[in-house]
Amino acid sequence: MDNERIAELFQGLGPVSIRRLFGGKGIYFEGVIVAIVLRGELKLKADEQSALDFEAAGCKQWTYTGSRHGKLVAMPYWSIPDSAFDDPDEMTLWARRAYEAGRRAGK
Repeated sequence: MDNERIAELFQGLGPVSIRRLFGGKGIYFEGVIVAIVLRGELKLKADEQSALDFEAAGCKQWTYTGSRHGKLVAMPYWSIPDSAFDDPDEMTLWARRAYEAGRRAGK
């Protein structure tokens, strides 16, 4: 996913900065990480408070198999509902949830 498309998706939230992260990209709004792009896939930040919204929308949490003991590790990033990619207003709602989760995590 290129930086122009990322900026377009987050336009309703405001100007984002994009930095290298985990071999992918970290997307920040007002200094708070709100999303990542990993293997070309955009994932939004969530927490205990917002994860239920992502789950209810059919989104998938980013997980991977850890190198220690082969246990599944769940990360605080979730896929985005497909409909949000084509609806700027819906994307803004999801991006705002991610920003709020990032702010809570930073406290």
